[in-house]
Amino acid sequence: MPQNNTSEKPAMVRDYENLAKLFYSGATFVVFDTETTGLEPTRDYLTEIGAVKFNCRKEIESFDQLIKPPVPIPHFLEQLTHITNEMVADCPDASTVLDDFLSFIGMDSILIAHNAPFDLGFLNAQMARMGRSIIHNRTIDSLPFARWVHPEFRSDTEKGPYKLQTLAKRFSIKVLSAHRADDDARVLKELFLRLLSDSIPRQKNFDPSIIPRPEDELQLELDLF
Repeated sequence: MPQNNTSEKPAMVRDYENLAKLFYSGATFVVFDTETTGLEPTRDYLTEIGAVKFNCRKEIESFDQLIKPPVPIPHFLEQLTHITNEMVADCPDASTVLDDFLSFIGMDSILIAHNAPFDLGFLNAQMARMGRSIIHNRTIDSLPFARWVHPEFRSDTEKGPYKLQTLAKRFSIKVLSAHRADDDARVLKELFLRLLSDSIPRQKNFDPSIIPRPEDELQLELDLF
C-alpha cells in the first residue's frame, strides 16, 4: 500500500481565464462538501461527504454519506449541522466512505469545493490515516474564483461577502439545509454555474456559441416540429 507523502500538494486549477474552455470541453466535474467534528484535519474527523457529478450538459449522479467519527461530535456542531451522534452511530467509518467516494469521483473528474483547502485537508488527512497518497484530481476552489469573477463584492457591507451562503443569497440560490454536505454541494453546483456564466466576458479566446443549449429547450424545439 503506498505511503502518504506529506510534501505532495493538490493540483489546483487557477487558470480562470480558460475555465469555460475546460468546462465546455465535456470534462466531468464533481462539486463536493464535507462536514467534520472540528476545524483541524489532523485531530478532527469527517462526519459527512456530499457531492454532485455533472458536465456541461447534465447532472450525472450524486453522493451523500454520513460517517461515524472515532470521537463524539461536539454539541455546538450538532446544533449547526443537525448531524447528531445518534444519527451517525450505525454509519460506516471514514475509510469505507472514502473508498466509495474515490470510486464515485474517479481519477479524471475535476473537483470543485468552496474553500477547497479545508475540505481537501480533511479528505487527505483521512487518506494519510489509511496509509495512502493524497487525492490527485485537479481541483477548483470556488472561493478565489468568486473573488476573481466579482471583485466588487469585496466592498459589500455584509460580513463574509464570499461565503457560500452569502453568495447563494445574493444570487437567489435556494438553500434547503445549510451546513449539510449534500445540500451545500447542490448549492455550490448552482453557484459555480452562475459564476462561470458571469465570467464569460473575461474568458480568454472563448467562443460562446459552443455553449450547448439546455436539454429542455432542445426538447421544446423538437416538440414544435
